[in-house]
Amino acid sequence: MSTHIAAKPGEIAEIILLPGDPLRAKWIAENLLENATLYSSVRNMFGFTGLYQGKRISVQGTGMGAPSIGIYAYELFHDYGVQTAIRVGTSGGLAPTKLRDVVIAMAASTDSAINRRATNGLDFSPIADYELLEKAVAKARTMGIDFHVGGVVSGDLFYDETDSLEQWKKLGILALEMETSQLYTLAARFGRKALSILTVSDLMDGSASTSSEERESGFRNMVEIALAAAI
Repeated sequence: MSTHIAAKPGEIAEIILLPGDPLRAKWIAENLLENATLYSSVRNMFGFTGLYQGKRISVQGTGMGAPSIGIYAYELFHDYGVQTAIRVGTSGGLAPTKLRDVVIAMAASTDSAINRRATNGLDFSPIADYELLEKAVAKARTMGIDFHVGGVVSGDLFYDETDSLEQWKKLGILALEMETSQLYTLAARFGRKALSILTVSDLMDGSASTSSEERESGFRNMVEIALAAAI
């Protein structure tokens, strides 16, 4: 067992989906995986392993923010040998995204100092694994859904009262969330594959939003894209 995950060796698959919400992890396990079993409920941050089209897949809640996903991603890579990690999360959308659109994150900017601390002050650019990204785009196209590929921002502040939003708009950012940059950085450090697939759950101009119930279990498209990319 690691510090925050109670799985025994071999209980976590080499491929894992990472929703922030542990209840979304539970929903994915119960609705999209076969024969899913719970391997950890430490801090109610649920983790399950099951089968998808005959392939072993795990799903692990990570919580909110870079420090939280950093803990889980580090332990999954370092202690459990996870090779492929795909975040399936929510985000605040900027134009041209619309509510419930899917955003596939090619790169993740950040206002956090975590990457600089990890690289002794270097400006590392966290990017997705291209093979996973290519497979995700292909699946999204076949599904005929509204999706976007490009840059996202992982912010430290959920309630950000600075003018940073206007700066991100000028740079063509598609969506704001809090975790992708750290996931991509840790994947690079460990030589693993990572991708972040997001659903626009709110618009950053405040004009539309989804309910907490829908954020928990209503964003099936991004999970199906992630599963197709993973296998």
